[in-house]
Amino acid sequence: MLVGHGQSAKFMYNGLKDEFEIMNVLRAGYTSKGRVNFLKRRAKRLGYSKLIGQILFQICCVRLLNVFSKARVEELKRNLQLSEEDINKNILIDVPSVNSDECLKVLKRLNPDIIIVNGTEIISKKILNGIRATFVNTHVGITPKYRGVHGGYWALASDDKDNCGVTVHLVDAGIDTGGILRQGIIKVTPQDNFITYPYLQLAEGITCMKLALKDILNDNILPVKRDLESKLWYHPTLWQYLYVRITKGVK
Repeated sequence: MLVGHGQSAKFMYNGLKDEFEIMNVLRAGYTSKGRVNFLKRRAKRLGYSKLIGQILFQICCVRLLNVFSKARVEELKRNLQLSEEDINKNILIDVPSVNSDECLKVLKRLNPDIIIVNGTEIISKKILNGIRATFVNTHVGITPKYRGVHGGYWALASDDKDNCGVTVHLVDAGIDTGGILRQGIIKVTPQDNFITYPYLQLAEGITCMKLALKDILNDNILPVKRDLESKLWYHPTLWQYLYVRITKGVK
């Protein structure tokens, strides 16, 4: 596995470890330089007004939603069996970042057949082409229609609940553009919101990942192409979120 430091990495690891032999888990950091470059690219692509709106959303809305969603989050983790148990330290290897020379060096030494990706930065061609392995990622959205971030939220905000779900896909140099292996749809309740949608998606994603891994191990990789528009989504701005919540009731 090649993962970030987020909670979802533990969910995925614990969801798979009893059915599949996970030899090692590389846990990649996220450099300050990477964050700065990310913000610069985002500002250049979207403009500073939208970037500021996204930051305000994170500061004002996300913090409040986190507070009011604690009980629902705990309920989902319990009911969906999402375990936060620490990754086995005997197989855990920390690397500076997913695109570092050290990460590539370790991957070459381990020489895995399959690399399960979760919660990392966008993986560079240097890493993808530097080792002969199948990279498989879980994306919390239905691709190609909801690439980027918060795919479940944006599907609901777009009155498209039939495409509110999760995708397990092969990894290429694009953003969530790799061949689709498995997809699943989630059902949300009035108790769910921007904070809790990903928990539902991750639980469904673990199920999809298990099926995809079995396909790969049985040499039955058949990437699917969906006849859907391809669109890259970003964080909502404060005013986008409030408008959608008031007019459509999507929390």
